[in-house]
Amino acid sequence: MRVLIVDDEELIRNIIHDYCINEGFKTYEAKDGNEALTIIQSHNDIDIVVLDIMMPHMDGFTTYQEIKKIRNIPTIILSARSEEYDKLNGFDLGVDDYLTKPFSPRELIARIKAILKRDNHILDAYEYKGLKIDIKAHSVYVDNKEVELTPKEYELLLFFIENKSIALTREQLLSKIWGYDFYGDDRTVDTHIKTLRSHLGKYRDLIKTIRGVGYKFEEK
Repeated sequence: MRVLIVDDEELIRNIIHDYCINEGFKTYEAKDGNEALTIIQSHNDIDIVVLDIMMPHMDGFTTYQEIKKIRNIPTIILSARSEEYDKLNGFDLGVDDYLTKPFSPRELIARIKAILKRDNHILDAYEYKGLKIDIKAHSVYVDNKEVELTPKEYELLLFFIENKSIALTREQLLSKIWGYDFYGDDRTVDTHIKTLRSHLGKYRDLIKTIRGVGYKFEEK
């Protein structure tokens, strides 16, 4: 596994680097957003990004948006700020997890492993009528036309497919997709599913609403 550590504090980078090396991970390091983008453009083997918000020249949120233009890479945000707005903004952009400084390096490693396990524990492809997903390429097609999903919409779709015909509660979806300590509510799930259904077009009804429970992905 290869981890890109992006933080303007050398001490933080060193700590994360040491813990990653102890787990057998390879690391790349960047002190700001511009350097991170340069590394991503020249290395296509990065599995996950650990990204600080408060950096000079380009903040973490802007850096994350620029990274997505290059490639969808699972990302954990680090921040010295604990405001709910920052967390909601990060999750709305599609980040995979959020840790507030000071943080436990062991917890960070555990979250890295959980995200990478979730990202890799999937099929290579899925196809149902005109809905096709090239999972390795992170590409979704509806009637041979590629549709652009946010990282969270994409994760929701894959999680539904992995749990076909199983009724999933909103709490389960929040826990699995946004993380066990996410402070959002049911509206977060409902909003993302609404936009996901919109992207799926005529296949929107594959995601069924189960009254009083949540949602279920079911092929007709």
